[in-house]
Amino acid sequence: MMDLPLLPEDTRRFYIVSCHVLWRELCYFAALSSVTHEVHFLPQGLHNTPDLLRSELQKAIDGTPDRCEAVIIGYGLCSNGIEGIVARDKPLAVVRGHDCITLLLGSKERYRAYFDAHPGTYWYSPGWIDTSTQPGKERYERALAYYVELYGEENAEYLMQMEQAWMQNYSNAAYVDLGFGDRERYQEFTRECADFLGWNADFLEGDPRLVRDLLDGNWEDEKILVVPPGHRIVASHDEDTIIEAVPAAEAAEASACRSAD
Repeated sequence: MMDLPLLPEDTRRFYIVSCHVLWRELCYFAALSSVTHEVHFLPQGLHNTPDLLRSELQKAIDGTPDRCEAVIIGYGLCSNGIEGIVARDKPLAVVRGHDCITLLLGSKERYRAYFDAHPGTYWYSPGWIDTSTQPGKERYERALAYYVELYGEENAEYLMQMEQAWMQNYSNAAYVDLGFGDRERYQEFTRECADFLGWNADFLEGDPRLVRDLLDGNWEDEKILVVPPGHRIVASHDEDTIIEAVPAAEAAEASACRSAD
């Protein structure tokens, strides 16, 4: 029996490695794309430990199937967690953004403009609501019950004051989605969280163009960085570019010099 290729020769196939908070958006728009995608989601929360994010992301990238021609990274700079990521034998494509909200809003410029106008913003989205306990009544009650069980009521009260202290830096709950799914439920959840915390609630219409361009291979340099094989991602410290690609050996040498200093 003749062995036939699994796909026509002109079929493009990308490997997506992404934080799980983007699973709804990436799966939805990947289904609408003419490109074939294979997906590897990493657990939400790795950005809290950037070294772990870097390690797990590189491991997933290094496992890219040979049949895929490029890797799409579903992260922004994310606390510098993607800095140092190396493209081995396939190019990497990653949005020029500080975090995943850039993908939902459609551009780094829109993200920056909103952040400048609302500096105390905490972001809500379907993926964030699904994969983590967002600030609000549910989070408060879970944390309180946990502390009471471990440390008793008196100590729990003090720990809850510490738990809530960081939230004083925020005053605005901004919900953003890309126009599909159970939007009313997520918006109502965001509104309830904002009411409980005494924050303003804002509801933003997302822009899917950046997600679609990323998935379809429309990688314009001002929006999406393409990292050639043998290159490494570094932070550019420039708000117009955010990240850039440099030869892997050059980046490693610069890192060694910084460590020596």
